[in-house]
Amino acid sequence: MKAAFYTLGCKVNQYETEYMSELLSKAGFEIVAPSKDADYYIINSCTVTATADKKTRQNVRKFKRKHPGSVVILTGCMPQAFPEQAEELEQADIVLTNKSNNEILDLINQHSCDKNRIVKIDKHAKGDEFADCSIAHFSERIRAFVKIEDGCDRFCSYCIIPTSRGRVRSKPLESLKNEVKTLGENGIKEIVLVGINLSSYGKGENFDMVDAVRVCAEDKNISRVRLGSLEPDHITDEVIEGLAAIDKFCPQFHISLQSGCDRTLKNMNRHYTAAEYRALCEKLREVFDDCTLTTDVMVGFHDETEQDFEESLAFVKSIRFEKVHTFPYSEREGTAASRKGDNVPKQIKEERAAAMIKLADEMRLDYLNSIIGSDVEVLFENEISHGIYQGYTKNYVPVRLKSDIDIIGKELTVTLTEVDAENDCVIASL
Repeated sequence: MKAAFYTLGCKVNQYETEYMSELLSKAGFEIVAPSKDADYYIINSCTVTATADKKTRQNVRKFKRKHPGSVVILTGCMPQAFPEQAEELEQADIVLTNKSNNEILDLINQHSCDKNRIVKIDKHAKGDEFADCSIAHFSERIRAFVKIEDGCDRFCSYCIIPTSRGRVRSKPLESLKNEVKTLGENGIKEIVLVGINLSSYGKGENFDMVDAVRVCAEDKNISRVRLGSLEPDHITDEVIEGLAAIDKFCPQFHISLQSGCDRTLKNMNRHYTAAEYRALCEKLREVFDDCTLTTDVMVGFHDETEQDFEESLAFVKSIRFEKVHTFPYSEREGTAASRKGDNVPKQIKEERAAAMIKLADEMRLDYLNSIIGSDVEVLFENEISHGIYQGYTKNYVPVRLKSDIDIIGKELTVTLTEVDAENDCVIASL
């Protein structure tokens, strides 16, 4: 039997796809690309925006239309947050949720016996424990995402994630240690710790995010440890001091901003001010050599004025982020913000997004040009074309190098020679 996965959304979803893929592989399934013919097509959905929901519906219908004799399975965040809408997608033969991913094989076996449609929506509940899940490999071979945290307790006014993911819960350190050991023995050299609200790792426990980084760094086969997206108000001086003491830690911080305007931040129910965010950025750049700061910025929040936007734009420019992910506000049914309406016209959102993206692209190009001539260590991950290899610096700059020998998995010191703006990377030589 053949199974194909189509994954939407964040690094946590990518990890969970790998987890489900390994479950099926151990049961004898052959895992193939979603472009290939398969007996089962599994769509691991995202629901962070309305656009994500639309893509989920489109792909469920597409796979059923192209492969009417195959079984289409829908899982992930969309059915968790909007179970009625998921159930209405009749093209999905099996519907389950991110809470029930560990049951995917049982549901496949049940469906193969009676051919009846299965809709299994298990809701998150307060007091849920971290799901017992681990992986032994990762599709990128050298760098693996490892989920150590799930859920969120922040309740930002625009966000459906607490509904789709439940409350904060954390992977035990011993489980993490064992998982990383297996990954290292199977060729993984870099660990990227990820979570729905990664900064909350260890909440209510006697460990925290720094302990998780330390556990990974202690493994002899792991040469780098990186963190996924973080919340600014959780990065305390104690956390910074702990991370700075770990040699294998990569000083690249993706810290969610959302807006550089205090009025908007308050309306979003974010837990910091622009000034506090700025102070954190200054502290990180002071403590970590070659530190890079990347972020997410939302434009057109439900009543964002032109003045609010200009304030946010100016703030982003002043921080000089190395990279910015920009997206327009998308109203999500069931959130606090949805009860206030969406008062910014689509055209205005698009114009503001274009202005923010233009600024972000300019800052990105300026940064890449500023590091030309530097000697840096790059861990090479894959061959993108014949003889051209790509890898990343510790602060997550993509670097390409021409080589006559296979350098996948090698950490080499190279000289950065020119910017390849089209591919958002830097060309290097030995």
